[in-house]
Amino acid sequence: MIANYGYIGLFLIAVVLFTLLMVTIPIALRLLGLVPDKPNPIKNAVFECGMETIGKTWVQFNFHYYFYALVFLILDVLVIFLYPWAVSLRVLGVSGFIAVLVLITIVLVGYLYAWKKKVLEWK
Repeated sequence: MIANYGYIGLFLIAVVLFTLLMVTIPIALRLLGLVPDKPNPIKNAVFECGMETIGKTWVQFNFHYYFYALVFLILDVLVIFLYPWAVSLRVLGVSGFIAVLVLITIVLVGYLYAWKKKVLEWK
């Protein structure tokens, strides 16, 4: 059993080293002079698909996309929880079934609340 924790420890060490490496590589390249830091008008220009922009470059998106993205994300998370549950349904028994019913109820109540508040209607 302690060997299983050893694998987790090795994984955590690898994660920490990878994170530190990804932070220190750009700093080291900058200090060694391999990556120059010389801003000029061309680097500071707004770039859009290789062409100069026409009109305002800042476009404000409709916030309704945000709500649809949240609903999509919630349903994705629900599927991620339902798949392992469906695979091990016989092992979990009645308690696992009740837990998933509670999860689906929570998501359904949230969806009905958003529907009642007319958040998902496109105006």
